[in-house]
Amino acid sequence: MILFLSLRRALLGASLIAPAWLGAETGEEIGGRRELFVDDHLIAAIEGAATLRLHHPQPREIVLVHDAPWEGSGTGYHSVFQDGDRYRMYYKSWQINPLGEANRDLPRNPLFTGYAESDDGIHWRKPMLGLHEFNGSRDNAIMMVSGPQDGVELDAGHPALFKDTNPAAPAESRYKALFRSKGEHGLLAYQSPDGLHWSPMSLDPVITDGAFDSQNLAFWDGARGEYRAYWRYFDEETEDSRYNGVRGIRTATSTDFLHWENQADLQYPGAPPTHLYTNQIKPYHRAPHLLLGFPARYVDRGYGDAGELDNAERISRWSAALHELPEAEHRVMRSMASERYGSALTDSLLMASRDGVTFKRWDEAFLRPGIERPGTWHYGQQYLAWHLVETASPLEGAPPELSMYAVESYWTDNSSELRRYTLRLDGFVSVHAPQAGGQLVTQPIRFSGNELTLNYATSAAGTVRVEIRDAAGKALPGFALEDCDPLFGDTLDRVVRWQGSTDVSALADRDIQLVFEVSDGDLFSYQFRP
Repeated sequence: MILFLSLRRALLGASLIAPAWLGAETGEEIGGRRELFVDDHLIAAIEGAATLRLHHPQPREIVLVHDAPWEGSGTGYHSVFQDGDRYRMYYKSWQINPLGEANRDLPRNPLFTGYAESDDGIHWRKPMLGLHEFNGSRDNAIMMVSGPQDGVELDAGHPALFKDTNPAAPAESRYKALFRSKGEHGLLAYQSPDGLHWSPMSLDPVITDGAFDSQNLAFWDGARGEYRAYWRYFDEETEDSRYNGVRGIRTATSTDFLHWENQADLQYPGAPPTHLYTNQIKPYHRAPHLLLGFPARYVDRGYGDAGELDNAERISRWSAALHELPEAEHRVMRSMASERYGSALTDSLLMASRDGVTFKRWDEAFLRPGIERPGTWHYGQQYLAWHLVETASPLEGAPPELSMYAVESYWTDNSSELRRYTLRLDGFVSVHAPQAGGQLVTQPIRFSGNELTLNYATSAAGTVRVEIRDAAGKALPGFALEDCDPLFGDTLDRVVRWQGSTDVSALADRDIQLVFEVSDGDLFSYQFRP
């Protein structure tokens, strides 16, 4: 009762966000882990002019043009990770021709898995692997080919490959992957000792309940000590019949990558039904208890339910805004095969989870299609690669940043492109406030460590301050806002001081609340450390 009344007083006049901790006997144990604001799990209230602000990656250079003879305009589904001093990239390699060979003078390649690598995550090359013959030569970057091999029927065009960080993984399966089966319906488990030479772990699909017509993926979840898979399916029935058949995401867990259980459909409390084409879920490396996903959102801006109208009649009824988007000729051409090939648009969202099933989904676009230009505003653009990597900043002396990679020029002529985007570390969502200022109050937590560090950015006039309260909402002596030395600047890692001291060790392992006060600035993350 005391806790409830204290909460009520603390939140008077404030907006309450998901007070999951109400009634909890103790605060959540966060130890020394880094906490971001990508969900509302640890947020009790937001007060004043403060808001949670979604940030957006900034476009950089084209890092790969998929114009090799074994690639083409259907190239996508990239998997990216850092492997020691090398960055690796795997992708679907394909020339797509929606109207068939009789309609366009373009080759149509089989589905391959292509390979690229980089020393810095910025400058990429396609090494000539010499593994498979194409057009009479092995001088190519083809890593896997579709068809019968090693006792299975492989679809090499829906790859999701990763380095297995499970410490118990044997040397022959240090790298793992899920590939779609071209034979028996489902996903095949593959392993590799070096990331280039692959073999099936089983001759039968290990996951069979799904649609799988997307990038279906799995990874080792070190925070939970299990493998987790995510794949494409269709909702057959929903409460709103308009969304029957919505493109959705399903998950399961495994201890050995072969036997999967705990199957569940992803949930997004409070979010409307939305077609999600990919999922791109993986633990965020700086806060591995958080699973971050960057699903591609599919939106059809065409005529909709047009009864018996043929495609030409449907196209004639499109809005002027759709006709005026870039590459109208290609858009109309694709729609002659199926209207949605030209009328559907895609972008990417951000979502976050702490249990792998229930996600906070931000329905404002994380990665918009961007300014209109050739290769943009079409079905297949802005599919983000799976997943994020750290790369050097172009600014001398600046800290590393996050790089992510998104597809452009999909389904256009005979190539697609991959553009790099950047974001500050932890820079997905911030506690933002204008000069008028505002506050965010956490739920009760317990930490371990000796000092509190922040990732934040302010203007020259802006400030960030922190107050530490007891679980009843009362400022602790020496840790009130007026005791906090004002912070300003733009840094990934700044220690908070109260009356000149950074030592918070006396408050460790007890229930506390944090109050972050922000003025003309953004707070991205916080962490207690030794």
